[in-house]
Amino acid sequence: MAWITNNLFKMIWLSRFYNWLIFSIFHVPNNRIARSLHFFLFDTTKIFILMSVLIFLVGILQSFFPPEKTKKVLGKVNGLAGNILSACLGGITPFCSCSSIPLFIGFTSSGLPLGVTFSFLFASPMIDIASLALLASFMGMNVAVSYIIVGLTMAVIGGLIIKHLHMEDQIADYIRNIQQVEVEKTTPTFADRIKDGIDEVREIVGRVWKYVLIGVAIGAIIHDWIPTSFIQLVLGNHNPFSVILAVIIGAPMYADVFGVIPIATALFAKGVPIGTLIAFMMSVTMLSLPELIMLKKVLKNKLLMTFIVIGIVGIMIVGFGFNFVLS
Repeated sequence: MAWITNNLFKMIWLSRFYNWLIFSIFHVPNNRIARSLHFFLFDTTKIFILMSVLIFLVGILQSFFPPEKTKKVLGKVNGLAGNILSACLGGITPFCSCSSIPLFIGFTSSGLPLGVTFSFLFASPMIDIASLALLASFMGMNVAVSYIIVGLTMAVIGGLIIKHLHMEDQIADYIRNIQQVEVEKTTPTFADRIKDGIDEVREIVGRVWKYVLIGVAIGAIIHDWIPTSFIQLVLGNHNPFSVILAVIIGAPMYADVFGVIPIATALFAKGVPIGTLIAFMMSVTMLSLPELIMLKKVLKNKLLMTFIVIGIVGIMIVGFGFNFVLS
């Protein structure tokens, strides 16, 4: 088990390769520039390898559950079970907000309960199987599992709150008028499923690669150039407003979980508490300004503000709760 963790997830061999390349082959002096270069090259390569493999596997898995089939499955489940299933389906899809919102529109226009579709909308950009593996490789399995559990719980509770507020009239009118088109049913072959996995990798990596590079670059700056004392002052345990600041800093950013993990990793190395890190990651992936702009085209003001308030309150409860328990 330790061998698998060190070589497949943490990729210690890759870190040693870049050490050899930077310090032995190119004879770069061991200074902050060299360490930042190592951080950037190692984290970028590691993320793209893990991301590509995991998205490929999830893409094959998704070929068994196309949107039309997912709608039918969700349509047959009522009550709390529907919210849980919807959140879990959102959690296994490697989507950022730009692709989860069209699916949310499709689910809503097909007549699925609003609370169920919102559980998907909360969960989809925030968590997925790939994020579990990436978080485990950078911060350990305990942090990864904690992030997934609280993310799914938030999605379920958020959907239930939306359900009981009866805000169906707050969906944009054009969505209710979308005509459902019956898609011809075909059973994909094994080759089709492999192609689906490859296409998923091309689409998602092609869409997020720039955010990964930006995230890793920011992480390298935090890791090697910003003093630990400053990070601790702003986001450390001794600042009672660290979770609030993490949400304020994270919300305007636009990145999916692949781009935010390198930043969170660097902050983790500087001693930022787990609750503050989770709050930062959730705010970036769920409450980013571009996502809210896209949602403005889908939701009327009252429902959009409800989504934002539920997200902010939920994230802060999670962040403060983790910091309190682990302090």
